Amino acid sequence: MSDTKYNGWTNYATWRVNLEMVDGSDWHTRIDDECEAYELAPMLKEWAEEWIEQSSDEGFARDYALAFLSDVNWYEIARHLIAEYADKVTA
Repeated sequence: MSDTKYNGWTNYATWRVNLEMVDGSDWHTRIDDECEAYELAPMLKEWAEEWIEQSSDEGFARDYALAFLSDVNWYEIARHLIAEYADKVTA
């Protein structure tokens, strides 16, 4: 991965997936005091892969969409969700 940030995120893929798929999803309701980023990150990745597979036909476009997910920093998104939860709890 590059050291270049995109809108404060690790890279474009991380920013875009968080914006388009995670933000506004029900993931915020699944976070609690026990949630750890290292456990949440692979669950987010699996969810995104399943979402793409279920919402698209097999072929070139799906393959590219799934390949795009390999550039996502899932740990960063997980930490972001947990931080948002913590902010709501302490507010």
